[in-house]
Amino acid sequence: MRAAVTAPGESGPGEFGPGEFGPGGFVVEHRPDPTPGPGELVLRVAANGICGSDLSIAPLLPAGTIMGHEFAGEVVGIGPADPDVPHAFRVGDAVAAMPVIGCHRCRACLTGDVARCPSARTLGLGVLPGGLAEFAVVGAAESVLLDDIDPVDGALVEPLAVGLHAVTRASVRPGDRVLVLGAGPVGLAALHWLSRGVATELVCSDPSPGRRAAALDLGASAVCAPDELPAQVESGFDVVVECVGKPGMIASALDAVATHGTVVIAGVCLSPDTFMPVAGVVKENTMHFVSYYTKREFDTAAAELNKGAIGSSTLVSGIVGLDETDRVVRELSAPNDHRKVLIAPGVSTVG
Repeated sequence: MRAAVTAPGESGPGEFGPGEFGPGGFVVEHRPDPTPGPGELVLRVAANGICGSDLSIAPLLPAGTIMGHEFAGEVVGIGPADPDVPHAFRVGDAVAAMPVIGCHRCRACLTGDVARCPSARTLGLGVLPGGLAEFAVVGAAESVLLDDIDPVDGALVEPLAVGLHAVTRASVRPGDRVLVLGAGPVGLAALHWLSRGVATELVCSDPSPGRRAAALDLGASAVCAPDELPAQVESGFDVVVECVGKPGMIASALDAVATHGTVVIAGVCLSPDTFMPVAGVVKENTMHFVSYYTKREFDTAAAELNKGAIGSSTLVSGIVGLDETDRVVRELSAPNDHRKVLIAPGVSTVG
């Protein structure tokens, strides 16, 4: 039997919305050991990151869901061979896995855009169990080997890939001024990749002093609180990357972007939102909504960790055990200074 953290379950009508938690909470339960199917692996989870989207989605999922989509671990089981999933993983390998398993035959899978597979099975979102557990089943085709890093750091591959995908869609050009709205984990990941690019100026806005400090650590050239942003805008930013995911942020991004500029929406907002389209029409702005990443971007994020370009010393503000999940989720749902918090089954107190 394995230990796993299960979600509190759906809120009743008119009770709790996205990101709001009632008296019920995440609990540790024992579940049967998982068995890998063809082309699948079983991982002993080293760590799983808590994502902002987890905070929004948790109250909306069926009770008993094993969440977690940012994780890595050690291969402890390998399923039967599948001719569509050639791989060379062995028991004992440290790997990070995408939180989705594709059909391996459609155009989306063959081009690496697995999340867009019509038959995709997601992990941690109510379809397949996720990484908030001692063991998890993942797809071999959707996994990547971690070379010489602590498998705990492997949990950072997924959020780094999210940031890379957003930055790739932004198509930053030499000399561009870039604004990142939000210095949570996705915003920090985007800052990491942007700081290695061609932008002339890289500004980050966040209400938390601790997170603004983290933004500077990740390469921002300047930071500010949201109410200080108008003074920073002036003629506008060439690129705005929105990483907050709350109502009003699309309007804020359009206010801040320059004429002919680009807005990338990476924040996951599950509440209705409104903005004035004319703001973008007058300035002829381009807007992209992004989610997930390609397998190539996932591999690139893993390579960044493998070569030591970034790691937990910069991105992680705490490591807790499975039994601390409910407390930490509630803490992260309120204003806080955390960067990324990891859940590690082998840990019982905050690290």
